[in-house]
Amino acid sequence: MTQPASNSVTLRFLAAPTDVGHSGSVDAGTVLEWVDKAAYAAAVGWSKTYAVTAYVGNIHFADPVNVGDMVEVTATIVYTGRTSMHISTVVSSGDPRGGTPTMRSQCLVIFVAVGADGKPVEVPKFVPGTDAEREAEAHAIARIRVRDEIAESMGRQVYTDEGTAERVVLRFLAAPTDVNWGGKVHGGTVMKWIDEAAYVCSARYSGQDTVAVFSGGVRFYRPLLIGDVVEVEARLVYTGNKGMHIAVHVRSGSPKGGGLHLTTYCLTVMVARDDSGTARPVTPWAPVSDEDRRLWSHARELLEIRGRAPGNRLPNHLLEARS
Repeated sequence: MTQPASNSVTLRFLAAPTDVGHSGSVDAGTVLEWVDKAAYAAAVGWSKTYAVTAYVGNIHFADPVNVGDMVEVTATIVYTGRTSMHISTVVSSGDPRGGTPTMRSQCLVIFVAVGADGKPVEVPKFVPGTDAEREAEAHAIARIRVRDEIAESMGRQVYTDEGTAERVVLRFLAAPTDVNWGGKVHGGTVMKWIDEAAYVCSARYSGQDTVAVFSGGVRFYRPLLIGDVVEVEARLVYTGNKGMHIAVHVRSGSPKGGGLHLTTYCLTVMVARDDSGTARPVTPWAPVSDEDRRLWSHARELLEIRGRAPGNRLPNHLLEARS
């Protein structure tokens, strides 16, 4: 196959007043929508066919995007499998009057190319041509094993009513305004719902306004259709010194019956911040039931796995516990 001319797409726009969230800046859910749109543009440009979000991994929200900022979202193909495209996505923003934009968040997004019948199709192979591209490809390949470990750990977990931790469930219909280019619900919209549910859960637990600082292992299992009943369940599973780890499940199904099916699952870390933006300590959560203790251990296991990924490290409270 002939390699396409470019493996990168950059979207530029102003953060609008309608993008403001409960924190006074742009919420993580909106940033995730931007990430998904830019990565989709890169995936479709590369594969020359429709593509669907399969996974969003390890997005750290370093600093907030403010209303009025000039935003740049750059999505770059760094590795391709047979049907998948691994896309490094960076969100930067700054004063529209000039200056160098500041990096606000970055993550790896995986899209899968699909044909008219909805089945995966092969994509052109990406061949890195520079040292930087080869390093980025190696980084993406190295994360595959870690991602598989995370998926295996998450897949073993069972969530029932035996848990005693803070838990919220949001229910609504997927609206026509949520549609993507393939006629289904936009992956970025689903991630915005995840952020909203995690906010409600963490705010109720802490009694404070909270913001997302990390979202990991966002795995899309099946498409979510316009008109579906949607259920977004968020549950506290672990607390560090400041972070509240919230497991979020998105389920959907026909309003005519047939039950709800898991569409998306992830773990989001929320923190409470003071007026200066500094994270505040939260009351430690103590597991009560057997399920509480199992999920608490699961969250610790995920931290250990992510700590082994290239460029990652264990959080301070785990390092302190080892010393």
